[in-house]
Amino acid sequence: MKKWAIALAAVLLLFTGCSKKDSVKTPVQEEKAEETVKQQEPVEGKQEDLNVFPLTGIRTEASTDGRAVAVMVNNHPKARPQSGLSKADIVYEMIAEGDVTRFLAVFQSEKPANIGPVRSARPYYIELAKGFNAFYVAHGYSEDARVMLESNYVDNINGMVYDGTLFKRSSTRKAPHNSYITYENVVKGAEMKKYSMDQTPPSSFKFLTDEEKQSLTGNPGSSVMITYSNGGTSNCMYEFDAQSSKYKRFNGSEQTVELDTNEPILLDNVFIIEADHQVLDSSGHLSIDLKSGGTGYLLQMGKVNEVNWVNKNGQIVPVKDGKEVGLVPGKTWVNVVPSKPGLAQSVSFDAN
Repeated sequence: MKKWAIALAAVLLLFTGCSKKDSVKTPVQEEKAEETVKQQEPVEGKQEDLNVFPLTGIRTEASTDGRAVAVMVNNHPKARPQSGLSKADIVYEMIAEGDVTRFLAVFQSEKPANIGPVRSARPYYIELAKGFNAFYVAHGYSEDARVMLESNYVDNINGMVYDGTLFKRSSTRKAPHNSYITYENVVKGAEMKKYSMDQTPPSSFKFLTDEEKQSLTGNPGSSVMITYSNGGTSNCMYEFDAQSSKYKRFNGSEQTVELDTNEPILLDNVFIIEADHQVLDSSGHLSIDLKSGGTGYLLQMGKVNEVNWVNKNGQIVPVKDGKEVGLVPGKTWVNVVPSKPGLAQSVSFDAN
């Protein structure tokens, strides 16, 4: 009997021990789950404590300081696909001459390894760069632009001076569609000219909260075609991708992607405005009025709204009923079309 009692006690002790061991496992897992939630909550619950990139409205725990860099990027058919555009916070697209548009790509939150093809300067692009206190990068210039740059209207470097040093020529393309600059050489150029790269750009933009973004209203804006000429060289289209909640860009049927990676350019805001264009000379050089304001369309989250635009501290800002309209945090593309023929003739929606 003593043996049976001892055996029974051992079994009970073993059973009790196993039960305690099993009962410990579940609470430990629950505590870990609670710790994970607690670790994530401060990031979501204290958005106001995070840093904000001034030109995208994106919040981050990383530093958001640093100077903007504005680069003239070629959009001739022989320059496509380009390099670096997917990293730009804002891209301004305007006519250079004839029916060929050119981009001013403004970088601040991201720094692409390689940018280009880099093309020549025009005064209205320089004015936009000035509004961000950006370090301006171009290869070449019109006569009026040359005067502005040589008078140090903006801090700048130009491929006319640094061709073959800071600016490199691609062997796979022909001039003038083959000039590229690395971000490393952008910084090196600023150092050579003793320009500071620490000045974080001012921002005149208002950005939507998550709640405001989800409650956006407007007319259907799933696609839009912008016509720059009957020839169609620079005509472009944007299509809303519901899966990513962003807009894809096309020149004709050719999607705008990164040259080296084939990564698509995806945008959160497409801002189309009209401005007065005046031809200055027989070469077709233009004056574009980016100060007087006018009408426009703002596409966000698959919806479009008619807005106005104003120049606020050198930056093009959407307004409606006298109030600034918020941008969806992320990347923005601004298309400037001539006021003659105007938006009604240059812009068509759901034009697949």
